[in-house]
Amino acid sequence: MRAGGWDIGGTTRDLEKRSFLRSKGIKAHLFDYEHPLGDPYFILDGTTHLLISTPPDDAGDPTFHMHAQDIVRIPTLEWVGYLSTTGVYGDRDGGSVDEYSEIRPNSKRGSRRVRAENEWYSLFQHYGLPLHIFRLAGIYGPGRSALDSVRAGVARRINKPGQVFNRIHVEDIVQTLVASMARPNPGAAYNLSDDDPVPSWEVITYTCELLGITPPPIIPYNEADMAPITRSFYSDNKRVLNDRIKRELGVTLKYPDYKKGIDACLAAENDPSMQAMMENLSASED
Repeated sequence: MRAGGWDIGGTTRDLEKRSFLRSKGIKAHLFDYEHPLGDPYFILDGTTHLLISTPPDDAGDPTFHMHAQDIVRIPTLEWVGYLSTTGVYGDRDGGSVDEYSEIRPNSKRGSRRVRAENEWYSLFQHYGLPLHIFRLAGIYGPGRSALDSVRAGVARRINKPGQVFNRIHVEDIVQTLVASMARPNPGAAYNLSDDDPVPSWEVITYTCELLGITPPPIIPYNEADMAPITRSFYSDNKRVLNDRIKRELGVTLKYPDYKKGIDACLAAENDPSMQAMMENLSASED
């Protein structure tokens, strides 16, 4: 977007990341659950497109609670996006869901997202905020994929018969957001997922084959020792339909299945610009 002449700002919770972002020409500011923006009228002045990706807690979305009234007073706003999750649909026992399916979360994380969605949607209803909700499946991309968990030796092949997951490559998230900005439809919700829901163990198997590594043994779900948050991911079993982004926004997925996505992540590791970016991000996290 910067290459297209956009002026970009953003927030981070980390001082080092703020310095990194500013070195790239991004107007970065500190923001977290305890610290609202110091001067929101100055920072948000002139904003036309606002993307909200802050994760909610039990109280709701921190951005909403700290800055909802600041945001609705921005006269230049043309588009607002909120990144949610397909977890809001809950478990469908392997059935399919689209944007018109009933919202019925069955996890704490899903319930938090429903509350946050409703908070932002209230501003669309009462103030005409040009809101768009994006419900994301499992996100992956260069530096954050099965390649990394396999190499780190932490990947496991857990088999829960009939269980499938959708995923979404970060580049497909980006292109969908940009497409929505070009075709705004305030009040709309969109599912962001691939076309190929499969068991998680299948992704690990393919990744190991790609790297020439012997896959870890398959562990039956009932015998797997998992942290509660990991086990909660297996409580939802559904196939997420993405027809709306294709029909309304004209999106053609770059990575419609996990194999194309993992292949692209591996290829990106040999891209000098991607290597530099990941090194900088890793250094800032350290």
